[in-house]
Amino acid sequence: MTRLAPLLHHNEQFARDHTPVPLGLPTARLVLVTCVDHRIDPAAVLGLRPGDAPVIRNAGGRVTPSVINDIAYLAFLAESLLGATGPLFEVAVLHHTQCGTGFLADPEFLRQAARTTGVAEAVLSATEVADPDRTVREDVERLLISPLTPAAVSVSGHVYDLETGRVTTATDARYPEPAGTTGVRTE
Repeated sequence: MTRLAPLLHHNEQFARDHTPVPLGLPTARLVLVTCVDHRIDPAAVLGLRPGDAPVIRNAGGRVTPSVINDIAYLAFLAESLLGATGPLFEVAVLHHTQCGTGFLADPEFLRQAARTTGVAEAVLSATEVADPDRTVREDVERLLISPLTPAAVSVSGHVYDLETGRVTTATDARYPEPAGTTGVRTE
């Protein structure tokens, strides 16, 4: 018996009442980027249901090149396969307090983690979230300046407080700056 066995029992109940969601734009017109931390359940925290929003999770919920690629691909799908026009969706970057990646701010911990995991210090350091208000703003800017972020995608930043359960907005939704202009469009 595996540790998944009890969860498979729950899945049987889920499958009895399951209604598939057809391929289409997410009903919330949102893509959520957040941390893999097991204390964060985006569905519970934000009231999401299947079909509402794709959720991209990684260590720290950081905007990495892979995340940017995923967002570009989701926008491509929305436009080319689903015929979406105008504003496509909002990317909500959600960092949280007490993130385990915050330990990577300690140089000795970072060295030990790199040595033990075989992951380069620079790669690990890029996942660090010791100050979620700062890192979520950095990640919003990273998306806004990426040439792969479509102009029809807005980006916002938020912080989930593990103690209170509240999500606060650190950066309101903005669109990437159109090429050849100054200032960032806001919604």
